[in-house]
Amino acid sequence: SARAACSPASQSYQTGLITGHPSAIVVAIFIGYGVFGAGVRFFPEVEPENARVTIRARGDLSIYQKDQLVRDVERRVLEVDGFKSVSARTGSGGRQASADTVGVLQLELDDWQARPPADELMAQVRERTQDIPGVIIEAIKERNGPNQGKPVSVEVAGVVPESLGESNRRLSQGIEHLLLGMREVGGFVDIEDTRPLPGIEWQLLVDRAVAARYGADITLIGNAIQMVTNGIKLGEYRPEDADDEIDIRARFPSDSRSLERLTEISIQTAAGLVPISNFVKREPAPRVTQIDRAATRRIMKVESNVATGLLVDTQVQKLQAWLEENPLPIDGLRVNFKGEDQDQKESQSFLSKAFMVALFVMLIILVTQFNSFYQAGLILSAVVLSTAAVFLGLMLMQRPFGIVMGGIGVISLAGVVVNNNIILIDTYNVLHAQGMSAREALLRTGAARLRPVLLTAGTTILGLLPMAFGVNIDIIGREVTMGAPSAQWWIDLASAVAGGLAFATPITLLLTPALLMWRARRKSPDEAAQALPMNLESGA
Repeated sequence: SARAACSPASQSYQTGLITGHPSAIVVAIFIGYGVFGAGVRFFPEVEPENARVTIRARGDLSIYQKDQLVRDVERRVLEVDGFKSVSARTGSGGRQASADTVGVLQLELDDWQARPPADELMAQVRERTQDIPGVIIEAIKERNGPNQGKPVSVEVAGVVPESLGESNRRLSQGIEHLLLGMREVGGFVDIEDTRPLPGIEWQLLVDRAVAARYGADITLIGNAIQMVTNGIKLGEYRPEDADDEIDIRARFPSDSRSLERLTEISIQTAAGLVPISNFVKREPAPRVTQIDRAATRRIMKVESNVATGLLVDTQVQKLQAWLEENPLPIDGLRVNFKGEDQDQKESQSFLSKAFMVALFVMLIILVTQFNSFYQAGLILSAVVLSTAAVFLGLMLMQRPFGIVMGGIGVISLAGVVVNNNIILIDTYNVLHAQGMSAREALLRTGAARLRPVLLTAGTTILGLLPMAFGVNIDIIGREVTMGAPSAQWWIDLASAVAGGLAFATPITLLLTPALLMWRARRKSPDEAAQALPMNLESGA
């Protein structure tokens, strides 16, 4: 009956179960993570050391009004406990600031153990400043990664060249449509755009043909107009107590510098004094504070943060899906997603290529050493199992997959998990070359290499568990802490390596011998007819 139970047909069926179930499980894990997983994130969330409060207000405010607003916000922020220092600056705050920024507060946070989480501090700042009328307050904690701006950045670009006014109008309509989508999708906070602030600027249009008849040129007209505005630069002067030079300018008295004065100016020509109103026409136009271009196209941007607890990748996908259902109603415009979405795709592409190159190099080395494509592929099968294990652990713990740290962990894991298969297959090849049957060689290999494989994987997993759970051990200070910022960086990487080993090791111990036996039976069917008692008597 023992021989009948070990017949080739029965053994083939059993081997099919062993090899078929893991592959089905692997496929189910990848599909399950896509459906039930927690999503993808670019960089791990780490408690920051700094934060920023941006004060925005629309309107033609004087520097004194802006300074008063900044002082009011600063006073309220200082009432929140948890900040080591607060630095205030009145003004736009740099090139990255929006046109309506009136001031910026730079916040240095207390030590992470002596304060609430940064998200709670930012919520308190918003709560204390929300009743200031006409002011938009953005409380943003410091972000990690290459992109230090807001994570969601969307460009609306004009495809065809247009006049300045028409281009502004069309781009503004595209921005309004995009903002509508962000409001309907929800989850976007601290939204700002680069549309120019409402206002009027006066354009002076010169009829060159008429001006030439009077003997006037553009330089002469420009100098006359500068007398009403900034003045004509005559020279420079450096005071003894200053390092910078001061411009010396000549212009009309303050009571003569007005909008009406522009049309009353007369310039000296060969024909005498001539009013510039004879050949200069004044027209109002929408004010343009700056013009942004990318790839020779006019662009305007919308940038925002995401609400606490939401992932940037998930929000961007929702917004992209909304735009597919509700495309821009203006022809000639297109939407480009920048910011963290672009950085994430670039990092994902780089890590994917690095992963494939690593697998190819390992395949070449294994084929050279084992002289068998089948055994080399069998060794690399542990990589697939370990990768599935990473996503299984993330799905069970409902944690997002980190593109950077998690991706590096998967690549590192690929070089570790193949060791188990190398040990098993190498021992099997040595015993089989000594004249043992495939069955006996596999039984002896399992008995001899089970403990080394389990000890190697077990010690690696135990060594990574403190890092995977965010435990920080200070040996000198004799202190153990949980969730320190320095430990949060490595949680994704350690979880990937430890989880992959924990899942792939037992599966490898079962799958590798089964596939080796299946291969041996295909090459030599007579080995399947050997009775099991013969192997037992030999001491396996």
